Amino acid sequence: MSLQSQHLFTLFMTLHPAVELGQTPAGSRRIFAVSGGSFQGERLKGQVSPLIGSDLLLGRADVTFQQDVRLLLLADDGASILMTYRGVRRSSPEVDMRLGRGEAVDASEYYLRTTPYFETAAPQYAWLNQIVAVAKGGRCPGGVEYEVFEIL
Repeated sequence: MSLQSQHLFTLFMTLHPAVELGQTPAGSRRIFAVSGGSFQGERLKGQVSPLIGSDLLLGRADVTFQQDVRLLLLADDGASILMTYRGVRRSSPEVDMRLGRGEAVDASEYYLRTTPYFETAAPQYAWLNQIVAVAKGGRCPGGVEYEVFEIL
């Protein structure tokens, strides 16, 4: 049996520079505040709130980065949608260094996958509360871009 999916939207998030928290008991922690962005798909589109959003990036002992993200999506029709996801980024040490310096690195050079979940009280988007989604993404100038898919 294979998984079927449907494109949900393309998400672009702009990020403030990282706050380096340093080596904690959990690992090396960086915090990125989300400073806005946009999302666009056939069934929903809008803006990423510049006031509510962060990525708590954890550098793990296995040289993999783990994301823990919360965003507020503001749909064009006025609805508010909370989007949360965890994800994994892995790459070679050289690519990690390039990403850390803010260089443009093609997303094909590393693995970045997430599992978004949604929460909303808006009746027109209640279906989002009941789906599983996956996303594939990469860093781009000024932020991160993801293609988000609903698993059918």
